[in-house]
Amino acid sequence: MSTVAFDVQAIRARFSALRQPLAFFDGPGGTQVPDSVIDAVAAYYRDSNANVSGPYETSRRTEALVSQSRLTAADFLRCAPEETIFGANMTTLNFALSRTAARDWKAGDEIVVTKLDHDGNVSPWLELAHDKDLRVVLADIHEDTTLDLDDLERTLSDRTRVVAFPIASNAVGTLTDVKRVAELAHSAGALAWADAVHYGPHGPIDVADWGVDVLVCSPYKYFGPHLGLAFGRAELLESWRPYKVRPAADEPLGHRFETGTLPHELLAGFVAAVEYVESIGWDAIRAHERELGERFLAGLPDGVTLYGLPTMDGRVATFAFNVDGVSTREAATRLGDAGYAVWHGNYYALEVMKRLGLEDEGAVRAGIVHYNTAEEVDGLLATIASL
Repeated sequence: MSTVAFDVQAIRARFSALRQPLAFFDGPGGTQVPDSVIDAVAAYYRDSNANVSGPYETSRRTEALVSQSRLTAADFLRCAPEETIFGANMTTLNFALSRTAARDWKAGDEIVVTKLDHDGNVSPWLELAHDKDLRVVLADIHEDTTLDLDDLERTLSDRTRVVAFPIASNAVGTLTDVKRVAELAHSAGALAWADAVHYGPHGPIDVADWGVDVLVCSPYKYFGPHLGLAFGRAELLESWRPYKVRPAADEPLGHRFETGTLPHELLAGFVAAVEYVESIGWDAIRAHERELGERFLAGLPDGVTLYGLPTMDGRVATFAFNVDGVSTREAATRLGDAGYAVWHGNYYALEVMKRLGLEDEGAVRAGIVHYNTAEEVDGLLATIASL
């Protein structure tokens, strides 16, 4: 539920970064952060900078911050605080957790990934397969970039250990049927292992309702600092033997999988980022993004090829496209020079690009989040038309 009326100019006033003459459509690579997040990071350094377990005030403040971070993460993911795990980033967490999960797997065991995935949810499994003689199977996507659930079901066997998949594609914006994928994984006795990195700024996460076993995401994609966050189902975490140093505590449960000292200042920024999102509300965020996404799709000029769903149904407002006769690098560079920050290439979504026949140059990507405006969208479209 929204707690304030959505006023995009009032929202933008909370971001010093948005005062420069650059329209940020690069959110899929990392969003801008509100001033409250910057202030929280700085305040930690000024007032509380210490390691945990010390018998003095700043250490106790840090311990309180870590506890608050787990409560905030639990509320954001809809899980228990002890099921939350912090790390350097999603990819690092995924490499570590996949290795932990697979300690006892045998040669010939299978992992299913999808052609919608970011490589952060593919390469950890490929490397694991290389080391342990496992088999990685790719589930296909339809021509419209939706996940082919029938093909996914066909890939499953009694040797399947994990079904790894994205909530939303970081390349083409397509959403997946999370509950159905989880059901299919569980029907084969496998874990449902979800990548919510790209979905994070666009809608609420609910691991309990979705039925996933593991979920990884990145707060820097939803207005926070560079950090990784994971959920692991408690029964699963209890069954895993963690990679950790001997003196490290075993409680809370998720802490067993956090190596070394946590970046406490970034935890302070994470808490502020979630508070920022809560101050706006997902209903308002989703309604504004859908309106801008529809505006972008309706205004695409002739000579532009869109990859992915042509309406806002079944997707988030992330768009991959190419302009006839203009290379992706040249198009992105010209847009950047004109004041519109976009990406080009494959954005680590290698399998999507292979499936679309775009291995060489990839595509241009424009991502809309709630701090973007209709005027920015119109300006981007006009500049695309002039390329």
